[in-house]
Amino acid sequence: MNAGRIHTQHTSTAPLNRRGDGQDSYLLLTRGQFGSQNLTITWVDCAPGSEQRLHSHEPQEQVYVIVSGKGLMKVEGDEREVGAGTMVFVPPRSEHAIRNIGDETLTYVSATAPPFELEALESDQVYSAQPQG
Repeated sequence: MNAGRIHTQHTSTAPLNRRGDGQDSYLLLTRGQFGSQNLTITWVDCAPGSEQRLHSHEPQEQVYVIVSGKGLMKVEGDEREVGAGTMVFVPPRSEHAIRNIGDETLTYVSATAPPFELEALESDQVYSAQPQG
């Protein structure tokens, strides 16, 4: 077994985007990391009552996989309650957002292809290195 082929990234050391809306997004994988070219993966923790701003991505398609908690997912004006084990597909150019409607943290993993161009993200979407201590 070649341990050099197993690449890992943990939320405790991943670049972080601490959104002002009570949602912390951890950048687990992006283009060029570990040789990856085709994906962006994030882990997002959403405080109770927090809501992501409505936004869209071009040309990316995206999926949200709910890990825990309860949310209200919006895609192109449609709304649906989502919970652990639910996958939501978001087509390119589709406005979307998620709101935590439960009493506990809503956690989801997002996969995006092609990957985001980090240099082109809006100022409220920038990821920063976490202090190591």
